[in-house]
Amino acid sequence: MKMNVKKVFIISLIMIAIGGMLFSALFRNGLILDMAGIHLNSLFIKKITVEEKYARVDRNDNGVADPIDVVQAARKEAENRTVYKSAYYEGGYPPDGEGVCTDIIWRGFMGAHIKLKDLMDQDIQRHPHLYPRAKEKPDPNIDFRRVPNQHVFFQRLAQSLTTDIVPGDRENLAEWQPGDIVVYLDGPDHIGIISDKRTKDGVPYFIHNTPPFASEIKLTSYDSPIAGHFRWNY
Repeated sequence: MKMNVKKVFIISLIMIAIGGMLFSALFRNGLILDMAGIHLNSLFIKKITVEEKYARVDRNDNGVADPIDVVQAARKEAENRTVYKSAYYEGGYPPDGEGVCTDIIWRGFMGAHIKLKDLMDQDIQRHPHLYPRAKEKPDPNIDFRRVPNQHVFFQRLAQSLTTDIVPGDRENLAEWQPGDIVVYLDGPDHIGIISDKRTKDGVPYFIHNTPPFASEIKLTSYDSPIAGHFRWNY
């Protein structure tokens, strides 16, 4: 009897473990595993090759295309598990190791020596009425870190692209290139950067910061309509 109880207990633990692994693998297209830094592809999905159409300009002369500089700088946030912390900072910039989704953007751009804060501060100063989170009382300490403000900035000064994502469709997927910016406004405001990594069916990964920390996930794992897709004129 004791042996049977022990066997049942062990089998139950194994089944729970298997169930947990299956849940992690299947929940929102592997979101949990991606957040843990484990990127898996289904064996049953046909691999496709998507054309690389990102700008090859290298204005900071470091031997790496600027869009890839942006991706690599953003990826460091995911690799370092930058903690999600929403706070106000004198001078605007949060300390290393903490931040929110908008901090992925300016930190990514800094990888290509592009000072997003300065560019946004200048445009907000000239056109405050266009920025929903700055028009009443502009504040350089926080304005550049608000999703609606970044959305307006990229609408005004970057190329607007498709918001549809179609796995397996090479033509559609080629519209999603490393360094592109993706904005969500339906539900919690959110923003992140398209990675240079893709799944087997061509879906790009998405570098972002949402509680509890920054991570790199499949773009289709973020369950919210895309409000904007932009490409900076490098």
